[in-house]
Amino acid sequence: MSADFPDDAAHQVRSDPNAQTPAPQRRPGKVIEARPERFRELYPPVEPFESGMLDVGNGHSIYWERCGNPRGKPAVFLHGGPGGGCSPEHRRLFDPARYCITLFDQRGCGRSVPHASLEHNTTWDLVEDIERLRTRFGYDRWLVFGGSWGSTLALAYAQAHVERVSELIVRGVFTVRREELHWYYQSGASWLFPDRWEKFLAPIPLEERGDLMRAYRKRLTHPDEAVRIEAARAWSMWEGSTITLLPDDQLAEAFGDPHYAIAFARIENHYFVHDGFLTPNQLIDGAHRLRDVPGVIVQGRYDMATPARTAWELHKAWPEADFYWASDAGHAFSEPTILHWLIEATDRFASA
Repeated sequence: MSADFPDDAAHQVRSDPNAQTPAPQRRPGKVIEARPERFRELYPPVEPFESGMLDVGNGHSIYWERCGNPRGKPAVFLHGGPGGGCSPEHRRLFDPARYCITLFDQRGCGRSVPHASLEHNTTWDLVEDIERLRTRFGYDRWLVFGGSWGSTLALAYAQAHVERVSELIVRGVFTVRREELHWYYQSGASWLFPDRWEKFLAPIPLEERGDLMRAYRKRLTHPDEAVRIEAARAWSMWEGSTITLLPDDQLAEAFGDPHYAIAFARIENHYFVHDGFLTPNQLIDGAHRLRDVPGVIVQGRYDMATPARTAWELHKAWPEADFYWASDAGHAFSEPTILHWLIEATDRFASA
């Protein structure tokens, strides 16, 4: 399944043989690779001032919450995975005095129901869920923030609804292209983490290892719950043990919680075997639609889950966005340099 983006006349360039002046040039974004002298930290904990469930049809209801200043700048946070859900730390990426932050658990994960459901669960269902939330709260436009899979969803939403995006912040850029998936789930990152890769391979017989994503799909949709949980924990802990530059065993174990892992692994695998419900290279090819959207790209130099090549290709296709290298980080948003540049970005746009 894929979506055809609507024509956007504002981005079409028409040649006029009688024109006397060239079209105005857009300002190129900055490319920065510098370790901050003092690191920004998360804002203090904040509780939602409003929360609820939204019926989005076909049996799905998604959990949403709003935090910060009800009269502040609208922003929506898109979590990773797919299937990861939101956490209280995600609220703290924004100044609660200046933002009204909407967070929601995407279909099938977190507090949304039905748990771990794969039916009617595609990228384009999620894009429309974002639009349902925007219209529910009466926003004309809002800042869109997404990391990892959240960057995929942010790019898909922004390219489909560019007129609804005031600014765009993406981190750990991921576009669900076949080569990106092959790197992490077949051969690539495995060369750097051979010990952890052995644990990922353990549930899969030797004769099925030529296509690990499909082998995992068979087990993640198996009628036996024990088979599903074994596969889910192995899939999830592979990611949890490889997303930081330095080992974080506590994080890896959190990914192994069965309730979390079953939604995370099933939904990720469902999206990945379907190439994110995107056409090849769709989000990079469509980045020209973002040329007038103020943006920031933050990328860990040593990101094993979503290698930096994709973020750099997005930068080439969307050169107006500022690009920040985190030269001492992997993939996790909580790594100090990544977190610093994300907080700097939300602060910068707070008064825009």
